[in-house]
Amino acid sequence: MQIGTSLTTLERIHQAAKREFLEKGYKGASLRNIVRSLSMTTGAFYGYYKSKEQLFEALVGEHYDHMLTCFKKAQQSFAKLPHEQQPEVMSEISGACMFEMLHYAYAHLEECKLILCCSEGTKFSGLIDQMVTIETEATHAYQRVLEKLGRPSPQIDPVLEHILITGMFHTFFELVIHEMPIADAENYVKEMRDFYTAGWMKIMGQ
Repeated sequence: MQIGTSLTTLERIHQAAKREFLEKGYKGASLRNIVRSLSMTTGAFYGYYKSKEQLFEALVGEHYDHMLTCFKKAQQSFAKLPHEQQPEVMSEISGACMFEMLHYAYAHLEECKLILCCSEGTKFSGLIDQMVTIETEATHAYQRVLEKLGRPSPQIDPVLEHILITGMFHTFFELVIHEMPIADAENYVKEMRDFYTAGWMKIMGQ
């Protein structure tokens, strides 16, 4: 082994935990299995983490916060633009946010897959639901802007609106879950954005 390549105990714990959580999900994962795979005593392990929940949060918390913050910032930046400018740049800003999230997810693939596929039973399982809520509120705000600009849009059925927005995020995150080659994923995001933008413009009568 080359000098400088050995892992710290904390890094070994994180590697073992990711393997366990990715294989079995949060609910099915066992701290006992993780500790056993590391040939550690339970007491030594508890010097690092006191619970399975704490360990899972250490793996994904930063990445969960980053994805949500990225999305919120894009929405806030758009909302601060002059009203007359918003229709011109809506697709551009939304697309840039999606690409930023995509590249971040690919740079932290295991951690993001833990959030998307293995977090049931934790507070991190609601990432898509939170994004849907933010997107829905932003859509309503944009409709109010259109009305002020003299371009009112029809009311969207709330159930249909929820289905469409939820479907958009599931479509996006499928790229990460299935680990599409990044060049393909980038192309799919572009085509996905074109598809959804055209659909929303049609529904909004724009």
